[in-house]
Amino acid sequence: MSHQSKVLILLSTYNGERYLDEQLKSLLDQSWPEVKILVRDDGSSDDSCKILADYSIRYPERFHFLRDEAGNLGACGSFAWLVNYALEHKQELGLDRLYMMFCDQDDVWYEDKVARQMNAMLATEDELADDHSVPILIHTDLQVVAEDGQPIAESLASYQGLETERNSFPNMVISNLVTGCTALFNEALARRALPVPQAAIMHDWWMALIASAFGKVVYLDTPLIHYRQHGANTIGAKQKDSQGPGSISFWRKLFGPAANEHLYEVALQARAFRNQFAAELDKRNRLALTLSTLMATRIGFVQRLMYRLARRF
Repeated sequence: MSHQSKVLILLSTYNGERYLDEQLKSLLDQSWPEVKILVRDDGSSDDSCKILADYSIRYPERFHFLRDEAGNLGACGSFAWLVNYALEHKQELGLDRLYMMFCDQDDVWYEDKVARQMNAMLATEDELADDHSVPILIHTDLQVVAEDGQPIAESLASYQGLETERNSFPNMVISNLVTGCTALFNEALARRALPVPQAAIMHDWWMALIASAFGKVVYLDTPLIHYRQHGANTIGAKQKDSQGPGSISFWRKLFGPAANEHLYEVALQARAFRNQFAAELDKRNRLALTLSTLMATRIGFVQRLMYRLARRF
């Protein structure tokens, strides 16, 4: 079955002309033969659309450029729009069963990225006796590179100090381990995840929550993307803060009066998830979700206390 499974790469562009051509070439050079690229532009003012139009003419069977009037939706909204479009138009896209991958405009994919992740996806489905109702997400490590492609760090997970083994739902609620551009997911996950609420911090995090709560999250401990860092990155890679419990700064942050805006946003995302799925979760996961929602306070000490309690799961 392996090389009969088509993969749909979802690409959202925004003023990405500088690196876009190199990324598109890496997508077309994938060793997995059944790859189609679905792309929309999110309101660029540069020549991104011209580049996309050129590729759609040169590769009409593999490149599907959408010219919608939705305007600028932001990264989260644009990718959610693409997922929804794929679900509604999968037959005209020539896809019987959807396997989708998020793609950023400024990276470069290893030639075997799709193949290695699809092999992992198919192996996971085989373990589940081909139960295609189970949401599955496959994600990987990345190599961090500078604007010119020179290596910064061989492993994003090590660079950021990500605890990739802590991928249960309670941990995923407070800390996202999935970098969107590494994600491969099946149709069951896509259908369960939509609509992505406004409170979702990012599309990849919302997908990770769904997969960890109701299906499987599989991590491949190998970099399959040159993850480019530059001034226009939406999020980017940030090196791990080495300050631990032995430092004064650590305890000032923990017990200081100032609230953490990120934790506040995490709490709002958790609340949105609880509103939509609480009835389907077991008691342990509901408790973890409730603790996370209690971080929606402007009292720094209380906020951090709830975070520490939530991390104990």
